[in-house]
Amino acid sequence: MKKIKLILIFMFFITIFGFASNLPLSKEATIIENVSSAEVLMKGTGIYKSKERSKRKIKKDIEKNGIFNAIKDAKRAIIYYLLYEGTDPILSSNDEKNKFQNIEEKYFEIGKINNYITYESTRFSKKIIIDRGKGIKIAKSFKVNKELLMKDLTNDGVLIKRENLVEKLGNPSIMVIPMTKKGENPIELLNKNDNMRHISSVIESYLTAKQYDVVVPEQQEKMNKLNSAQMGLADAEEDFSYKLALSVGSDIYITFSGELTDAGYGTKQYVVNLKAYETTTSRLLGTETGYSNSRDGNVKISIEEAVNDAMNNILSRINNYWVADLKKGIQYKLVINCSDEFDEDELEDIQFELIDIIEKLSNKSKENIVSKNMIDYSIWVSNEKLSSSFKIYRYIKKEFGKSGMDGRIKKINLNRKMIILEVSPE
Repeated sequence: MKKIKLILIFMFFITIFGFASNLPLSKEATIIENVSSAEVLMKGTGIYKSKERSKRKIKKDIEKNGIFNAIKDAKRAIIYYLLYEGTDPILSSNDEKNKFQNIEEKYFEIGKINNYITYESTRFSKKIIIDRGKGIKIAKSFKVNKELLMKDLTNDGVLIKRENLVEKLGNPSIMVIPMTKKGENPIELLNKNDNMRHISSVIESYLTAKQYDVVVPEQQEKMNKLNSAQMGLADAEEDFSYKLALSVGSDIYITFSGELTDAGYGTKQYVVNLKAYETTTSRLLGTETGYSNSRDGNVKISIEEAVNDAMNNILSRINNYWVADLKKGIQYKLVINCSDEFDEDELEDIQFELIDIIEKLSNKSKENIVSKNMIDYSIWVSNEKLSSSFKIYRYIKKEFGKSGMDGRIKKINLNRKMIILEVSPE
């Protein structure tokens, strides 16, 4: 019995140390450049420490095995960084981290890691002896297929499958427009500025490569049809970007700006600033700045590099928002205008009834504005219960009709994210 216990204890420690040995020693890595929507160029640092005891054997071990094993550690370090570190790690929630723990060892096996590495530099940016000759530390560049890594994590059940999100929430619709000052028309800016137009097309290409629905604000007529009073946007009456995004029904809108800056030695560097907003509330989801390499000429190539550098992190914030919405429900902006033909007491009773209906139909609601004639709410509604703005309108109309209140509800405007209704006398 004692012998069996000792064997079990021995096996336990073998398992523990075997698992730990697959994790990187250094855990040092940085992102150099987001090369494309799929790949990222990184610098990884690797460490190898000899387990030999005599100086002669340590030296021989370092010479024979040091570089090879330090490179393996650097590869593990870049995967560790993508999973756990940085501004937007792949594993962003405790639930994802807990799921990953069960398969962590597999993802740090060198054979699997090599599947994700599409390029490895032949030169070292660092190679030094450490710990008084007992170890070696190296650093070099690798190109990693981050998209393939995330696909494997999805297939292993760590990340939520995009198909599941699309099935429950629909494919997120994203509009891309340049940053403007209040009162400035983003469509006009796109039409007259070639660089702004190119930034827009690169962002849209990046999003379509990731299979998002992209709304392209091409027609000036859309701007002319905006009616801030109708939408109840008194506090943002000159914010065309927000109004345009809301009017066309995008879930999210991304604004951008860019400029060519002096990088020294006769070269220029393009800098792109991106901001992603939740359309219904104009809440900021994330902001990122992307930089191109320094060069003389080839501005369009520099724009593409800068956009790719910024988009990776912005898209991570958008995905996190989308997953959070899966738990709360689909978000809509609901505006109900009440006719002036009702007297003051009637208006108040109608609003009481409408607010009760709103609370009943939504998982969560937020009061934005309630004035004498208007109700402005943000509501989160279960997609399984009411899967479209039209179904929400029909529900409100039906429930209000059953209440016995004077008046009837009619729709003014319905789109993917906005519901504008009016209550008027019978």
